[in-house]
Amino acid sequence: MEQYEGTGKGSSMLVNDDEGLKRILSAARRIAVLGMKPESRSDRPAYFVPRYLAKAGYEVIPVPVYYPEVTRILDGPVYRTLAAVPGPIDIVQVFRRPEDIPPHVPDIIASRPRTVWFQSGIRHSEAERQLSEAGIEVVADRCMMVEHERLIVGD
Repeated sequence: MEQYEGTGKGSSMLVNDDEGLKRILSAARRIAVLGMKPESRSDRPAYFVPRYLAKAGYEVIPVPVYYPEVTRILDGPVYRTLAAVPGPIDIVQVFRRPEDIPPHVPDIIASRPRTVWFQSGIRHSEAERQLSEAGIEVVADRCMMVEHERLIVGD
């Protein structure tokens, strides 16, 4: 999918520059991970990237899509929707295939995060547009672990 390149108020919500990425990563404390995998799938980026972020000091909130039997991941309670997560969410980190994103957009908007971060290889122009128009910053097709190591740890 092509990146949303709108001209309305939402177009300014797309973050692609190092300064913006560093600002997002530096300000964030709570990251809800949509599509997070449990420890039994520790070889998958949807587990080891959030684990890295937890070790880096972020509060990681697991929101797996599958694994109904799992009630805890990384010693934290599992939530089945983003809207069910108590308290503010700084970043929703998305580990979902692009074609699986549209059903999650209303839940993402309802949770009112400051930023939605689509992991490497994940883009969805319509979702990007809708999130941006809702006043939510969007980062697309970037690995949060790689960017954290490069922009925060590398400083």
